[in-house]
Amino acid sequence: MVSLRVRRFVCTMGSCPRRTFVEQVPGLTRRFSRRTERLRAVLVAVGLALAGRAGARMTDAFEAPASRNTLLRLITSLPDPPTTTPRVVGVDEYAQRRGRIYGTVLVDVETRRPIDLLPDRQADTLAAWLAERPGIEIVCRDRAPFYADGATRGAPQALQVADRWHLWHNLGEAADKCVYRHRGCLRPLPAPPDKPSVDAEPAAASPWPTGHRFAERTRAKHATIHALLAAGHSKRSVARQLGMTLNTVLRYSRATSPEELFTGQWQGRATNLDAYKPYLDQRWQEGCTNAWKLREEIKEQGYPHGYGNVRNYVSRTLRGKPQPVGPRPPSARAVTRWILTHPDALNERDQLQLKAVLANCPALEALARHVRSFAHMLTHLQGDQLPAWIEAATATTDLPSLRRFAQHLERDLDAVVAGFSQPWNSGVVEGHVNRIKMLKRQMFGRAGFELLRKRVLLYT
Repeated sequence: MVSLRVRRFVCTMGSCPRRTFVEQVPGLTRRFSRRTERLRAVLVAVGLALAGRAGARMTDAFEAPASRNTLLRLITSLPDPPTTTPRVVGVDEYAQRRGRIYGTVLVDVETRRPIDLLPDRQADTLAAWLAERPGIEIVCRDRAPFYADGATRGAPQALQVADRWHLWHNLGEAADKCVYRHRGCLRPLPAPPDKPSVDAEPAAASPWPTGHRFAERTRAKHATIHALLAAGHSKRSVARQLGMTLNTVLRYSRATSPEELFTGQWQGRATNLDAYKPYLDQRWQEGCTNAWKLREEIKEQGYPHGYGNVRNYVSRTLRGKPQPVGPRPPSARAVTRWILTHPDALNERDQLQLKAVLANCPALEALARHVRSFAHMLTHLQGDQLPAWIEAATATTDLPSLRRFAQHLERDLDAVVAGFSQPWNSGVVEGHVNRIKMLKRQMFGRAGFELLRKRVLLYT
């Protein structure tokens, strides 16, 4: 047992609101505190590591119980850590509430520690923060326009470096759109059909689609009625046996073929899908048999209606049409992955498939050349060659997505060239953004900006 004796002071001034107070022992006591500094430090460490509910359960195991609100109050009352002006700062956004509220995290790239959190991602907020720290020399950021504007106005003396991962990611998105645009080249060219014999008679094409339930039912009835009539049954007997009216049996008996019974109720009626049927037939021959994917493709072309009409057309009409014989072509996403992967990292099967696809499509072969030269500049930090690459990519006519990507690079060319030339990047900032997601999940429902900022800055 430790017996501690301290002095109590009394103020005799009548105008003083504080009548009495007690001297404190630094490191041992705190004014109005109900626990020692050592216990307070332990609870603060638990709160920073586990937040409210999980931290409260951990204090029960320590036999020093504290509620979740107490732990969160202790975290909020902590002072900000002392910081110095960084030389290289990384800037990126994080989601306070996904899709609605975003903030900005700033990280010292050299020490890999977070410096501050901003409540929004506006250019004015970032510019004001940078203006208070004139010693910043390099700003690592993505190509968001508000961060570019804020860094230019707040730190005009600093060199802005565009992050290489975001550049490669944007190139991958452009390459994926280019491959999807030329997806017709992914299937190998079919062999030319054999010439028909001179004596062979052309087969009469039926106006009815095979596989349609109405058409098949009509063909079956026609065959049954004509078989019974050929066996000697009368028309009234056939009507009684099949449960039909006499007029129906007469109509079927007069038709020499089931096609004569077709009145054009559904084949001759114009629908909103007629303008897109040639495209659907072409995609079916290319190997796309997913009705939902076909509907999404024609929706981009302006098809205003839903999925049911496309599904009915696929099931009633296209299912009966033969598809090209041969192996299934690779998907556009697989071809994009092969193009974006280093050739030495592909297995032999993927290399052969990629070689066949590139040989079949000159546009995709040009895309592969541009992607590989971009990757070579990126990995070897050859920023001086980037303007020539942008000029070559902008001149392409068959790759509009790649051309737009190159044109977007010209809008922020200085930062992109610096990203291709400097060793700095925003990888450490992306790691802290991922860490913020973990801290938010721990404080589900209580992750306000002030409390989240305390945990991000103090729990490292």
